[in-house]
Amino acid sequence: MLACPSGVRSTPCSAQLSHFTFSRRFNFLPSPNRPRFLTPKKSSNFCSLSLLFSRNGVPCNRFAVRALVDPEVSDSVTAAGASGLLQPVSVKIPFGGREILIETGHIGRQASGSVMATDGETIVYTSVCLSDVPSEPSDFFPLSVTYQERFSAAGRTSGGFFKREGKTKDNEVLICRMIDRPLRPTMLKGFYHETQLLSWVLSYDGLHCPDALAVTAAGIAVALSEVPHSEAIAGVRVGLLGDKFVVNPTTKEMEDSTLDLFLAGTDNAILMIEGYCDFLPEEKLLEAVQVGQDAVREICSAVKTLVKKCGKPKMLDAIKLPPPELYQLVEKIAGDELHNVLQIKSKIPRRKAISLLEEKVINRLTDKGYISIEGTTGSVETIQDLIDEDDEDEEIVVDGEVDEGDVHIKPVSRKPTPLFTEVDVKLVFKEVSSKFLRRRIVEGGKRSDGRSPEDIRPITSRCGLLPRAHGSALFTRGETQSLAVVTLGDKQMAQKLDNLASVEEFKRFYLQYSFPPSSVGEVGRMGAPSRREIGHGTLAERSLEPILPTEDEFPYTIRVESTITESNGSSSMASVCGGCLALQDAGVPLKCSIAGIAMGLVLDTHEFGGDGTPLILSDITGAEDASGDMDFKVAGNEDGITAFQMDIKVVGITLPVMQEALLQARDGRRRILAEMVKCSPPPTKSLSKYAPLIHIMKVAPEKVNAIIGSGGKKVKSIIEETGVEAIDTQDDGVVKITAKDLSSLEKSKSIISSLTMVPTVGDIYRNCEIKSIVPYGVFVEIAPGREGLCHISELTSDWLAKAEDAFKVGDRVDVKLIEVNGKGQLRLSRRALLPVPETSPEDPSSKQLTDNQTEVDVADSWKASDEGTRKEYASVPKADGLLEGIEPAKAKSSATKLASSSKSNSEETSLLPRKKIFKRVKKSSSKAVTGVSGDRIASSHRGNRDTFIKKKKNGDLLVVCEM
Repeated sequence: MLACPSGVRSTPCSAQLSHFTFSRRFNFLPSPNRPRFLTPKKSSNFCSLSLLFSRNGVPCNRFAVRALVDPEVSDSVTAAGASGLLQPVSVKIPFGGREILIETGHIGRQASGSVMATDGETIVYTSVCLSDVPSEPSDFFPLSVTYQERFSAAGRTSGGFFKREGKTKDNEVLICRMIDRPLRPTMLKGFYHETQLLSWVLSYDGLHCPDALAVTAAGIAVALSEVPHSEAIAGVRVGLLGDKFVVNPTTKEMEDSTLDLFLAGTDNAILMIEGYCDFLPEEKLLEAVQVGQDAVREICSAVKTLVKKCGKPKMLDAIKLPPPELYQLVEKIAGDELHNVLQIKSKIPRRKAISLLEEKVINRLTDKGYISIEGTTGSVETIQDLIDEDDEDEEIVVDGEVDEGDVHIKPVSRKPTPLFTEVDVKLVFKEVSSKFLRRRIVEGGKRSDGRSPEDIRPITSRCGLLPRAHGSALFTRGETQSLAVVTLGDKQMAQKLDNLASVEEFKRFYLQYSFPPSSVGEVGRMGAPSRREIGHGTLAERSLEPILPTEDEFPYTIRVESTITESNGSSSMASVCGGCLALQDAGVPLKCSIAGIAMGLVLDTHEFGGDGTPLILSDITGAEDASGDMDFKVAGNEDGITAFQMDIKVVGITLPVMQEALLQARDGRRRILAEMVKCSPPPTKSLSKYAPLIHIMKVAPEKVNAIIGSGGKKVKSIIEETGVEAIDTQDDGVVKITAKDLSSLEKSKSIISSLTMVPTVGDIYRNCEIKSIVPYGVFVEIAPGREGLCHISELTSDWLAKAEDAFKVGDRVDVKLIEVNGKGQLRLSRRALLPVPETSPEDPSSKQLTDNQTEVDVADSWKASDEGTRKEYASVPKADGLLEGIEPAKAKSSATKLASSSKSNSEETSLLPRKKIFKRVKKSSSKAVTGVSGDRIASSHRGNRDTFIKKKKNGDLLVVCEM
């Protein structure tokens, strides 16, 4: 659109031509806060009046001029003029299904506008301030927005070393953009005072999101301030719970919502929408937009009432616009040539040709003296007067008689006086170029590259471009190109988010967008990601997120890098297409393919010879984005939408225009998806050999600590021993092993399986290695990392004085699990697997036991632990008539006395090596062996075996003594 004075209805053109011409509707008022110094710089000749005024009664060099737009609201300002501050005002305004509290004049009273907005217990404070001196004219409004979430709002401190907020987080950047994008179109052209908007979250209740509140607070603060703007704005979020739309849902409600739509606008038009959904149809999205627009209209109506009550007068007198005659002059010089230049199809040649033509216009105007190089002040003459003047060298003679001796005075020929700066010419030239471009599209039906409004640029794509990357794709659409690279990893590669919710959140999928200056053939500085890069990357990321598999289906962390290697519009949507192909090339099992397209708009076609119907453009280029009225990005598949973002450069669009754009975008997506199928070479759809291997195991939750070990020593040792990259354990028993090769993966898997296995008594383990030998037996490794004790009595069938006599470390044996104690320690037996030896009839130990005799297996109460060994003795309650516990040293003497007193059974009580001696003891005589306790008792003393075993049978106590 042309930036002519007619676009500013409240500023007469005559005010732009003289420093001392004012409209009668303007009244002068001293600044209640701080003066706005409106003295023009030398480089500009079109500024409003700067006068001298006093501050607080003290004379100063200048004073500010303000215009009272509504005289009826000046009373509140005048009432505050005595103190220099506005009176506090608090009102409640609707905010979806509830009300929010808006307070102004309480804090931040020296700012041009300040607002405290409260929703539940979430509080956002926003302030607006202006610079005193206008900056150089430019083609954009000098607005800067900063949004910060204070951790103290949620009762926390920053997790960093300095314990204070530092670098702006990505989420804060995204909200900054949501505040800036709807505000900028409402700012009047020609206002060059730098404007700064600061927004802080001072309190957060975890239930009410601060982003929509921050946008609304920003719109109210600007409306109350002196910044000249066209309309008040507000922002709302719309969720979809089942089939019901909810305005400004809580965080808990958003967890179940299938739509996340953010909308900002005025009471009669939409300025910005951004949202993400799960393949929502276009018709359903339009319903959501209508619900959001109704809520915005209600908020804006309440804001207008508040502004009438306590709003400050707008600085309309500070607006500076080039005179309308300059447009005519630029068109006259560059008209025909500009029309031809805009038909060049390639971006770089067209840009260079336009730049040369702009320089030509500036030189022509400079030669004629129309441009002020040093910023000298111009006269009140209009440019039209200079255009229509006669030849500069024509001599002008005064009529009448001249007496002899008088001096004949020849008036000096008039020369053009500089009226505007080079910056003014550049601004006008840009507006004229935009006008010619829009006219060409509307009148001729053809765009710069020859396409019709619905056509898509040529598309080519290829996968597998980078052999070492896990997945890669190069997507080219016209002169826009994206190189997408996918990297797969484990949880350690996930992106950790530090937010107000105090919840440790990890993103397993993230897309990072990079826009180097070389993509547009320019030289620029490389540094941290810009706000634009963060915003475009998030849009592409949220577009692809719905088609990703779940973590259970694909346990990888996924990173996508989109580097724009060539750009001529719609690079974020090229990132969506390239990212989708790269994910397929990396072997990620996607649900379907996704494509993105950017739509443009020429709204007022009457101006360019059209019938007034808005003209929708598919797959816009950079020039069409800059010169058009809309940038509407839509991503999805053939039937539904996953993400969308719309920015408006005019006052706003209506729902019918948006509906037409959505339907045309659906047709464009289908055509792009058809071209993506033709990718050559196609995506491999399988894991790269360079991608890490991830194996998921499920163990008993109580066994997780056995994997981790004390202080993580065990898991570190497994990683070092096997060479795997990482072992991640979860409290629910899920174990993820990440390795570069299959051998290390299998080795670590075997160790973890052994550590977490649940042994069962009776299990047999073959070819197990003896790890260590102790006086009371050997420790045998039945599985990697899992050992058990084989007591010396269980090593052989014969008596063995020392384990070292028959075994050494490293020997391999077969063992059987015969016991698992309460601590999970294992008792093994080798003897249980040995063949039963043949015995002769003369061997007393081979005699058949009589009915009065019972043989009991030898038991051992020696238990081993990591710290060493200790003896455990069982005790039996005295009520059973059994025996109390005694020390092992006394057990031998008691058993000897018992054996020697049994003369009647001398053939059974012969003390032979490793022979069993059976003696039945009546309950009444149980004290004869006092000290032997429990069902099983055994002791080993310096390698000699003295074993006492008793077992109740038929009310008697059978004692077995083995020596």
